[in-house]
Amino acid sequence: MTEKLFTERCAAFDENFRWVMEEIAKAADKAGRKPEEITLLAATKTVPVELINHALGSGLVHIGENRVQELLDKYESLELAGRDLQFIGQLQTNKVKYLIGKVSCIQSVDSVKLAGEISRLSQRAGRVTQVLVEVNIGREANKGGVDPDALLEFLDEIRVFPGLHVSGLMAIPPICSDIKELNRYFSGMRQYYVDIKGKSMDNVDMDCLSMGMSSDFREAIECGATMVRVGSLLFGARG
Repeated sequence: MTEKLFTERCAAFDENFRWVMEEIAKAADKAGRKPEEITLLAATKTVPVELINHALGSGLVHIGENRVQELLDKYESLELAGRDLQFIGQLQTNKVKYLIGKVSCIQSVDSVKLAGEISRLSQRAGRVTQVLVEVNIGREANKGGVDPDALLEFLDEIRVFPGLHVSGLMAIPPICSDIKELNRYFSGMRQYYVDIKGKSMDNVDMDCLSMGMSSDFREAIECGATMVRVGSLLFGARG
């Protein structure tokens, strides 16, 4: 990246960051919530390390990577002091070993096998890894995630694993042209989140409901999201 392009992209990020935070506050206010109840996690797939570090130095706290190899390529150069790195993409069990100790949370746990490997490697490293259970809220055959009807059974099975702590839920709803339909998916996730919180399950805390991205984070907040994952609105369209 040339110095001129870097300067331009940094300036664009600064403006976008302010705008996104303002929009989060507006959506929270509309829902009768406080802006500080919502965590902004920046999705940094394909974003150069230099720009990510600028963002981290400009007040951004939470970032998320989708791909293990890209995370590893960037990791040593990221300025993460006082900042938070999470993994938000689909994860194969043979790649878990590269994430333990590097990320604070794995947001895409959707199989007992994956949870078991996170548990095994976290124990070996003397750590407890926070995870979110991904829910296939739209029951789409081509997407990862636990079927909503199997969610409680799944939680009950993985919550006994040592070295792993369930911190909440994550979802990516189907693409919807109808806002009412989209809100039904988000509201459905909120209901699962509330219902599970009320069950007081050992080793399961509903501290985070991660849903909503650049195209729909306002709707997600209005329906109860506690974390939104925003990428292109912050860093521009992916190359």
